[in-house]
Amino acid sequence: MKLQAQQGLMTTYRSPWRNRGPVGIAISVALITFYCVLYFGGTTLTIPYGPSISWPDPLTPIAQALGLRHKWFVYGLLYSFGMIAGGTWYLRQHGNSRYHQLRIATNIAVQVVLAFCLPYALAFVGQPEYYFSYFWPLSYSNLFPETLQGLPPYLAAYSLVGAFVIAPAASVLFGKRWYCSWVCGCGALANTFGDPWRHLTFKDSRSWRFEKVAIHTILVTCLVMTIAVTVGQLLHFKAEWPYQLGGFLKGWYGFVVGAVLSGVVGTGLYPVLGPRVWCRNFCPMAALLGLTQKIGRFRIRVKPDMCISCGNCTTYCEMGIDVRSYAQSNTSFTRSSCVGCGMCAHVCPRGVLRLENAAPVASDKRRQGIDAVDF
Repeated sequence: MKLQAQQGLMTTYRSPWRNRGPVGIAISVALITFYCVLYFGGTTLTIPYGPSISWPDPLTPIAQALGLRHKWFVYGLLYSFGMIAGGTWYLRQHGNSRYHQLRIATNIAVQVVLAFCLPYALAFVGQPEYYFSYFWPLSYSNLFPETLQGLPPYLAAYSLVGAFVIAPAASVLFGKRWYCSWVCGCGALANTFGDPWRHLTFKDSRSWRFEKVAIHTILVTCLVMTIAVTVGQLLHFKAEWPYQLGGFLKGWYGFVVGAVLSGVVGTGLYPVLGPRVWCRNFCPMAALLGLTQKIGRFRIRVKPDMCISCGNCTTYCEMGIDVRSYAQSNTSFTRSSCVGCGMCAHVCPRGVLRLENAAPVASDKRRQGIDAVDF
């Protein structure tokens, strides 16, 4: 085990599979191909004014051979193995931190228990498959009337309470890290399997501007789609067009956001753009929790006049935040994109940074006017 994470800084970019080189690109192509097969396997995609692509579906026969209900359980099994292997890698690199030990252990436990074993057990006893670790708007269908009507009362109540009480309240108290870095399966895969590529996240101001527009656009789109589907399903027997409109928006949102952005792009581009492409730029849950985090208690505390400008914190920030600029100016801060992974504090050789939940201080919540550094 490396007792100090910064021991690996000199070799981070030299590893052929970690530096956006041919090996990393090949890994990315393999991941993208896998996700295309996963989401589109057994279907034919027709490209406007172009050819039709028929995707094979090898995962369904594997599911049948293993006695699993469908291919998504195969994916859940592979997902769990990937997280366990990635978590082992992560702890070998950074396991001297108790925060990381508890966080990665929670990631793996939530995935194995809540996102794989429990849904499998529910399906085995004839209950609806339900993933307790996902809330609206990430699990965008949770609030649809037809979905709620098809769930047992306790699961329907959990969907509503989780979306409107648990998630926002926990974000105000603990920041979005409670979910994005401890519970969410997407974030957990980025924490573990995606950790070798965390330094590849773009930190320049252009990527930050794109992030702000893209992620809030997806959130608004999800809200509009949810309202349209809800109205359409409630008025199905009174008017046909709201139902058709809701179905149309749901289909396109599921394809573009649910499949392409969260899977094919979000995970397939780990070795090229870093492990938080989805979380940083497109996840509606991250956008919503980020807004509540800005008015909450979480912030990164900077110890004044101790930063030596080594840049470790910025290099290893998987969300592309220029942490060094805050440390250099002795400014404690709260950023809506921060997922509280704690890596900036972990790799700092002088202990300048600290994650904390404290009473809000007005000066910490205002924009400081610090220029982002273009690398």
